[in-house]
Amino acid sequence: MQRIDPALQRKLRTFRLGKEPSELVLTDMNNGPKGLLDLASNDYLGLSRHPEIIKAAQEAIISEGIGAGGSRLITGSRPIHHELESELGSWLNRDRVLLFPSGFQANLAAVMSLADRNTLVFADRLIHNSLLVGIKASGAKLKRFAHNDLAHFKELLKAHSTQSRKTSPLVITESLFSMEGTTPPVQEIADICQKHQARLFVDEAHALGVLGEKGKGLCYGLDSPIEMISGTFGKAFGGGGAFLACNTQTAEDLLQNCGAFKYTTALAPPLAAAALAALRLIKANHHWGVDLQSRGQVLRSRIEEAGWPRPPGIGPILSVLIGPNQAALDLQQQLEDVGLLCVAIRPPTVPNGTARLRLVIHKGLPPEALNTLINTLAK
Repeated sequence: MQRIDPALQRKLRTFRLGKEPSELVLTDMNNGPKGLLDLASNDYLGLSRHPEIIKAAQEAIISEGIGAGGSRLITGSRPIHHELESELGSWLNRDRVLLFPSGFQANLAAVMSLADRNTLVFADRLIHNSLLVGIKASGAKLKRFAHNDLAHFKELLKAHSTQSRKTSPLVITESLFSMEGTTPPVQEIADICQKHQARLFVDEAHALGVLGEKGKGLCYGLDSPIEMISGTFGKAFGGGGAFLACNTQTAEDLLQNCGAFKYTTALAPPLAAAALAALRLIKANHHWGVDLQSRGQVLRSRIEEAGWPRPPGIGPILSVLIGPNQAALDLQQQLEDVGLLCVAIRPPTVPNGTARLRLVIHKGLPPEALNTLINTLAK
């Protein structure tokens, strides 16, 4: 059996909700449960505990049951699914939306529907594992460009354009990278793709609800050459499940040919109802995302003033680079000792030598939590 470096070993830890809005209680402690303020989860807007969303899910349980009981093409398609798809499509200005049980599954479906063994895929080096798995499963040839490096991206795409125009390449990036907190210039990438007749697929999982015009993500308002976007309900929406948004023809191809859509049990009706309630709250309170971005920029400045490199990006994810794996774990423990839950991210999730603390700003996080964070980092 291969020996695992203790600093890279993963452990499952169990949490329950605390009494305070941003509190999680770590239950598997030797000295009993410990309450921690959440600076780690992707529940950016705190909607997982919102009473309107909980009520919507409860009502769906009563009217539709816990699960859908079948795939969308058998008995699993419920009115709530169509209602959510329609409202999402209208919000994002996309022709069609199809729901999936998870973001990982949606990304697999997207890549496998857009690429095959004859496709050349250009992807940002730091795209999510689900996208890499999809590329491998599709049989496509992969070329990776340096993270958010437009010069490198243009160089690779231009070389392909001069060699062959027989196939339309696929470009894949994210609008908010979950381990870096960085965002690419989506408009410029789209312009480059259009110039070289390439299709563009963008994973908007972490941006929707927070970034872009009224929280609609960084792809909103951009049409061609964006072939498809993916989004999830497990981040800013506070629930679970995911979706793909695209044009009518691409959606029909997914419906007819995509096994990841056809052969899986439909998204649970309570989760669909919760997502719809969350969407309506985000639409009615689109300033939430702007406020979160503002708080994030203030915290970036304070971290820099405390002697650390300024975390990149504009969104609610702040990546504080540490380097050695054990040092990142030690800092995580120091923060837990003062009541803050911040998780050390280590290889293989990030490249070797770039272990980091991943901080996440939440809407309901009290100001004193950030003061405690800065005081601990300053030491």
